[in-house]
Parts: sequence; structure tokens; C-alpha cells
Amino acid sequence: MDAELLPGDVFLSRSTSLLGRLIRACTRSFGEERSKVNHVGIVVEAGGVRDARVVEALIRVRKHRLWAQYGPPKTDHVAVYRAKNVAAEEMAVIVAEAEEQVGKRYGFGKVIAHFLDWLLTGAYVFRRLTQNGDYPICSWLVAHAYAKAGYDFGQPPGAADPDHIWDFVAGKPQYYACIVELGPLIRSAIREVAST
Repeated sequence: MDAELLPGDVFLSRSTSLLGRLIRACTRSFGEERSKVNHVGIVVEAGGVRDARVVEALIRVRKHRLWAQYGPPKTDHVAVYRAKNVAAEEMAVIVAEAEEQVGKRYGFGKVIAHFLDWLLTGAYVFRRLTQNGDYPICSWLVAHAYAKAGYDFGQPPGAADPDHIWDFVAGKPQYYACIVELGPLIRSAIREVAST
């Protein structure tokens, strides 16, 4: 049996593509260890790793099965974290906000703003100018959804990037539980079958 994912779970991924490597390089703060992930999304419908539905910002914000995007033959690594301190009614607000973004076009301007702020050693300057929710990027979508319920990932929603979200959820086990460790989804599914 696959790990059971719940609405509001945050998934993070690391791809081997050139774009993924560039994102990881440009979200790393100076003096910080290498970024582990370059993308983030949110579970909106419960299910096992093969059945859970997620919302994520790709070329457009899409709602689909996690497995369809990240299962074999894909080689991306995926991790899933669950907030421990969010009430059910707050989680419903988070999920509704994420689903509200479905269909919107990707915010390439926000990516440029993140890069320009990275050049300024992480200053929150250009990202302040791109707060418009009409064109979300992956980290904005997740951080903004959580902000609707009063939660953040240690950054304003417009400043968060996948590395900030990873550092926050992986570094705060008192608030976030690791449901699926970073690795290929097929490995996590097999590990779950073997443990039952």
C-alpha cells in the first residue's frame, strides 16, 4: 500500500534537468548548503502516492494525479511533508486557495524577480513588485495558499522559493512530518508495500 497523502500535504521535487539544476543554484543563499529541491506543489485530494491529486504550477497551474507527473518512467525525486499544527478548517482554506489557482498561466516574471533578488544576495526587492496572483509560480502558489490560513514558511509568500519551503518543513519536525522521503516515487511506493 502506498503512503496515504492528505489534502494540504506539501510535496517537493528535485529534477535532473538543466532547468531544475539552474533553479536549485539560483535559490541557494550564499554560504548555504546546496538546495535539495527545485519545485513544490500541494496535495488537494487524499489518496495513496498513485492516486492522490495535487495542484502545481507548471506552464499553467494544473490539478492532476501526483503519480502521473512524477511516477515511472520519470526520474524526479519527490518528498511529501504534512503540517502537524493546522486545524481541519484551516486546511480546507489552504486547499480551496490552491484549487482557485488552477488554470492560471505560469508567472515567468516572478521567476525573473526571484533571480534578480538572488543577485542582490536575497534582498526582497524585485519580488515585492510581482505580488499579483494572476500569474503564480510553484512556491508562490503553496506559500500563498498557506498564508490564506495564517501560516508561512519563514518568508513572506512572495519571497518563498522551493529551497526556503524545503528548509522550513525539513528543519521543523515539531511542525511538519515527513510522509515520503526525498527519492523516486516508485521507491517510496515499494517501501510502503514492504512495510505493511
